[in-house]
Amino acid sequence: MSQRIEREFLKQVEKIKQQIEGTGLPFADLLDADQIDVILSELGVGFRERVYTPDVVVGMFLVQALSDDASCRNAVSKLIAQRIAEQRAPCSPNTGSYCTARARLPEELLRRLARRMGQRLAGRADPAWLWKGRVVKVVDGTTVSMPDSEENQQAFPQHGAQRRGLGFPIARLVVVFSLAVGTALDMAIGPYQGKQTGENALFRSLWDGALSAGDVLTGDRCYCSYVDIAWLTQRKVDVVFRKHQLRPTDFRRGRRLGKHDHLVTWRKPQQCPSWMDAEAFASLPTELTLRELRVTVRDPGMRVRQLVVVTTLLSLRRYSQEEIAQLYRQRWNAELDLRSIKSTLKMDVLRTETPEMVRKEVWVHLLAYNLIRLKMAQAAATTSLTPRVISFKGAVQALAAFTSQGLAGGQDASCEAVLLATIAYHQVGNRPNRYEPRAIKRRPKPHRLLTEPRNIARNRGAKSACA
Repeated sequence: MSQRIEREFLKQVEKIKQQIEGTGLPFADLLDADQIDVILSELGVGFRERVYTPDVVVGMFLVQALSDDASCRNAVSKLIAQRIAEQRAPCSPNTGSYCTARARLPEELLRRLARRMGQRLAGRADPAWLWKGRVVKVVDGTTVSMPDSEENQQAFPQHGAQRRGLGFPIARLVVVFSLAVGTALDMAIGPYQGKQTGENALFRSLWDGALSAGDVLTGDRCYCSYVDIAWLTQRKVDVVFRKHQLRPTDFRRGRRLGKHDHLVTWRKPQQCPSWMDAEAFASLPTELTLRELRVTVRDPGMRVRQLVVVTTLLSLRRYSQEEIAQLYRQRWNAELDLRSIKSTLKMDVLRTETPEMVRKEVWVHLLAYNLIRLKMAQAAATTSLTPRVISFKGAVQALAAFTSQGLAGGQDASCEAVLLATIAYHQVGNRPNRYEPRAIKRRPKPHRLLTEPRNIARNRGAKSACA
């Protein structure tokens, strides 16, 4: 009797899984239960088949990342509404089971899903989207804050200038993006300050997973060091960086290629950096031949009027001065991509109160971002557009509208075609050299600033009320 009941239960579970994969969850055509099960099998993690199966939990986590109301209560309410719409028994509105299932979800699962989605699209990019037939990747860093819990403070301490109890824990993120399609290829997360927590150190941890021989990498001046350029050159990765401000520039020296464009020799530092292994330092070449060129910024409102770009693209015939300057200007896309993740997907201030859940929350936002980029690439492929000219915000709005009606799962070809056409319609405005002041017109509410820990202020207010 018990075996028959178990067989019937497993059949029911499989039927529910098929229904969930067919409707309701976002990106059902791009992210299915099989992919999740394969990764869980690789990690040796097992889940009992109940309401909150791994694919359901990942889908609900994505709903939180894409929703204006990112609460667990809202996510569970949406699952209840979905089950009712599918004529199935509703689950309990208590969020405890979902929070427990989400906590059991391995961080590595979300990391692998996000990386695979980003790298899969970047590897299949239309050749017309590439820069001179080459794959360009962009690196940049940012920070996010999180709730002021004791666990978060231990793992991600607040800024040293802030008083205890008045600040918030801060995490530093370094992300490598595909310039062609905009997906995040890999990410490193660490504390905002401390030994080996800078952007360079976090970036070096991404080299094996995010960079390949033949790539072109561009980034700002903090990445422009002899050691990093030498290591990247050994990996057959070309670089286009802004020159670090501490290195002098003299265009009267070196081999002249054109006005403010020359080849120079950088010599290896005499001392090994304190963070680097002596053997690894000894393996670096004694000198590097690099190309330096000056870029003049004539656009109004720009903070920088002139800058020097350093690159390993030495051939003037294959890479003109103007082409390299334009490529470095596209480095700004990494800033826009980070803004899309932090502002549009609202990752700027995280919600979870433990370091493990903080990392999961960041990875699920990155997964949501890559899935949206996949849809944008599909929309671009149906037109003559490139993914970079399609509005990320417009794509998020279209996906939210279609998902709310159960139309974004890719099951209905006509609905999918309309969705892609809607995404492709919303393009980034043609506003060259647009300048806006970094100021807001609407005044904030005149609340006093909290100048002491909240529990102290609360107790003082309670004593005043009783007096």
